[in-house]
Amino acid sequence: MMKHPYKITQHQLNLSDQQVSYQLYKKAGEGAPRRLVMLHGAGVAGEYTWSAIAMMLTQWDEILIPDQRGTGNTRYPDGKEYSFTVNELVNDISALVDHLGWWQFDLAGYSMGGMVSLLYKQRYHDRVKKQYLLEAAVLDRPSWESTVNLRHQFSTAAEQLKGNQAETGIKGFLDTISPNRKVAPQAELLTIQRLAERPLGFANALNCVTDAINSIDREALVAAQGDVSSFIGGHSVDLMHQYQRDLAERLPNWHYFLVAGTDHSLPFQKPRQISRIMDQELIRFLA
Repeated sequence: MMKHPYKITQHQLNLSDQQVSYQLYKKAGEGAPRRLVMLHGAGVAGEYTWSAIAMMLTQWDEILIPDQRGTGNTRYPDGKEYSFTVNELVNDISALVDHLGWWQFDLAGYSMGGMVSLLYKQRYHDRVKKQYLLEAAVLDRPSWESTVNLRHQFSTAAEQLKGNQAETGIKGFLDTISPNRKVAPQAELLTIQRLAERPLGFANALNCVTDAINSIDREALVAAQGDVSSFIGGHSVDLMHQYQRDLAERLPNWHYFLVAGTDHSLPFQKPRQISRIMDQELIRFLA
């Protein structure tokens, strides 16, 4: 097996109300580095989500993988779980990249992290260059009403996670977000175990996305994006594919990729395919 070229280090940034844990991947080299920030989805930490993809990427010199609120090793100073807003997530990423002096970078976001990355790009347009989305939240359906209704289905799972029905809530979440998934018992068990590591944090993340839809203007959000490569699992619902095809046909900066043989779990199931396309898409973007 070929050794990956990155040195990986673990760090923590202490903000006023949050201890943000993050990993840095760095190659040895000189000159201005090409940098990439990768934001995970609700419930599963950054390392679990992105490490397999990151280690196969060839076009970046530095990669930043943080844990967002409610997930992984990022915690409130008192160690308790509290609700949070999407604006707080955007503020955390802003504080982190400012702390590191990353004034320009590429940005990848999965699920909830996709929504955060879209909002970061909208707020700090000139700092983000190439963009990657993996089944970004709020880009679920062509109809905004259907998107809103889908998010409210997650509220039931969140309530179960806050009570004594964490496993029931997790299974309900998986059935809602990946209704056509091919269930492999061992993979399903691992997914449930990871999502159950911080059930209250996971519930707060689900509620964060549901609350965010009440303030998001999706058309304005999409219009504010740059060059986007958007990945959708082949087994994901047809309406999601329809919306992404429509965006790709309507917008010259939107590039849609169907990832065969997977569903919403695409970064975990197809890291090699996704990393290869990410490399190719950056080369196209820079040409």
